[in-house]
Amino acid sequence: MENGIKRVVIAGGGTAGWMAAALLSKTLGKVIDITLVESDVIGTVGVGEATIPPLVTYLRLLDMKEQDFMAATQATFKLGISFENWKDVGEKYIHSFGTTGTDHWTAGFQHFWLRDRARGSQVDYGDYCLELVAAQQGKFAHLPRQGLNYAFHIDATLLAGFLRTFSEKLGTERVEGKIVEVETHPETGFVTALRMDSGQVVEGDLFIDCTGFRGLLIEQTLHTGYEDWSHWLPCDSAVALQTESVIEAIPYTRAIAHHAGWQWRIPLQHRVGNGLVYCSRYMSDDEASDYLVKNIVGGQLGKPRVLKFRTGRRLKNWNMNVIALGLASGFVEPLESTSIHLIQRGMIRLLQMFPHEGIKQTDIDEYNRQSLVEIEHIRDFIILHYKVTNRQDTPFWRHCKSLVVPDSLAHRIRLFEETARVFHTQGELFHENSWIQVMLGQGIMPEQYHPVTEVMSDEELTRFMQDIRDRVTRTVAKLPNHQAYVEQYCKAGA
Repeated sequence: MENGIKRVVIAGGGTAGWMAAALLSKTLGKVIDITLVESDVIGTVGVGEATIPPLVTYLRLLDMKEQDFMAATQATFKLGISFENWKDVGEKYIHSFGTTGTDHWTAGFQHFWLRDRARGSQVDYGDYCLELVAAQQGKFAHLPRQGLNYAFHIDATLLAGFLRTFSEKLGTERVEGKIVEVETHPETGFVTALRMDSGQVVEGDLFIDCTGFRGLLIEQTLHTGYEDWSHWLPCDSAVALQTESVIEAIPYTRAIAHHAGWQWRIPLQHRVGNGLVYCSRYMSDDEASDYLVKNIVGGQLGKPRVLKFRTGRRLKNWNMNVIALGLASGFVEPLESTSIHLIQRGMIRLLQMFPHEGIKQTDIDEYNRQSLVEIEHIRDFIILHYKVTNRQDTPFWRHCKSLVVPDSLAHRIRLFEETARVFHTQGELFHENSWIQVMLGQGIMPEQYHPVTEVMSDEELTRFMQDIRDRVTRTVAKLPNHQAYVEQYCKAGA
């Protein structure tokens, strides 16, 4: 077929490359040729080990058995993220998956909680959320009708290997070696082939750039451009370190704020992933490594590894016949575990508008429009954690508190402060409950609540609130310990 897409070439492996190969080979492997080129010499970043619930959908799209996936990646379950020292030093809250309470069609549950609070209740908003209470108590189990929303903590390096085996069985061809030249068409500028250090030339019709921050195709070849967000998200460095697992794995990620950024702890079956995200204006690399080493539990596995990044996005995720995935497409720090999700969304979007009969500008434009909406929403949600804080104890936090945020975020904050209202539009990852949990957790207390809550008498409201809490309490009481559940459900081999 003239101008048709018959050969897809993925440049780079790692999580992004092999997630792309797996989904492509499963969906279109019988009608297109898929080649992935990667070098064993080039390491991957491999620290993005926390995920969010849509990854469960990814496994279903691949017809992949969850237990096999979890055992292969040394995975544990994740019900949310514990934010410690973000609102203020010594305070913490959990942003959990799922929903809180029961909404009315005119007003979300937060309005009923606010009315209850106005008449003297001291019950925390999170006490009405099943996932949050289960996380606090270290419990987990699969419930009927997907009654418990969850994600995973995974070993990203093992994930890439697992997906490689899966993809190769479905026909993906892997080419080992380093790319030494990207060849382009002299008239159209489209990428035509990758020349390897072995001399091999890998030709393709459509190329997926998974070469990390370098953006070998999307940036170094096509000069697509980059929008810098560091004026909103000032952290520009991270140091990562793995440690032995010496305590029970908890079903949530810990994000522990420090004087110049934050630290993550991600419990896997065989080890714990640790890292420190920081702003180099306020903390040196040596200071960060020392701080991280002093704030870990369990023996070190390897040495601290420093990574540099610049938050922002590629001006186009799809340019000509190149689509950027993962770090090649941009970077929003991993505070809400969105990196792997954005790879997944980028691939699903590509498959939904796959240019089988040839690349059309209308497809490119729509792909980029949707990608922009999605990542700007995630960007705003991450900025929220820094902007809305009571912390003024260090120069870094004073800087964050003084940020002039995007208008889209400023509007959401004002709306919640004044009316307790939140909204969700198509294409946005984080739903109302996520915004409410973080805004309340960071210290915003709305000035009013919806009058529909007054329709209930005091007795009815008391019964309504108590019934929800009782339901949560009863369900959590029946759940097994998370560590015990993992060991019987998906224990990895030694």
